[in-house]
Amino acid sequence: MADKMLVTQALDERDLLVKKIRDKIRKAEFVDTVKPNEEKVAESRVTREEFARSVESAYQQIRDLIDRFQKIDAAIVASNAQTKITTSYGEFTVAGAISLRSRLRGGGAYGGDADFEAMLCKKMENALQAKIMLAESKNKQLQTTAENMRLSILGKDSKVKDEKPLEVVEAYVRENTTEIVDPLDLQKKINQLLEKRETLLSELDTQIKVANATTFIEIG
Repeated sequence: MADKMLVTQALDERDLLVKKIRDKIRKAEFVDTVKPNEEKVAESRVTREEFARSVESAYQQIRDLIDRFQKIDAAIVASNAQTKITTSYGEFTVAGAISLRSRLRGGGAYGGDADFEAMLCKKMENALQAKIMLAESKNKQLQTTAENMRLSILGKDSKVKDEKPLEVVEAYVRENTTEIVDPLDLQKKINQLLEKRETLLSELDTQIKVANATTFIEIG
């Protein structure tokens, strides 16, 4: 008869089974040695028949636990592929939500290589800061050049009533000032992406937990 349980219960049992199976495999004794003139095997100190029964029993227990794990795992996977959750960024199956959450946190088969949003944010942030620093450096040099031009026109201690020569310097500064060309408004885009990421991760965590705590599955 099939067992019916919540996904949360199935997840807990699956985790427990991993520990139990590993422990039983680690502790299992499948072979031993014996001498013709002895009745009991060397390590276990039981008869051959008793040792054989013990080995067969241990093996069968392990196989039964593995079968149980497989059935639970398959039922969880099937449920996750069908159960849907809703976030402010759209609807996902639980399987899709888990995969997306893993990717956003640098997990899964590709690790951090598939965290495209973080990669994009970092690229944009580095590009923006590099151009800001470059513009500041060039404009600082420009101001130094402009000041030298002013001194050359006016003289260090001179005061000239006619401001027209200085207008040339101001025009030079205006025409040569380095400006940032930022069509996307990168800082705003970065903030939006980061906010969306955090909101989505929080919603995925919450909705996955709710789905697991309210969805029943059958273990055949």
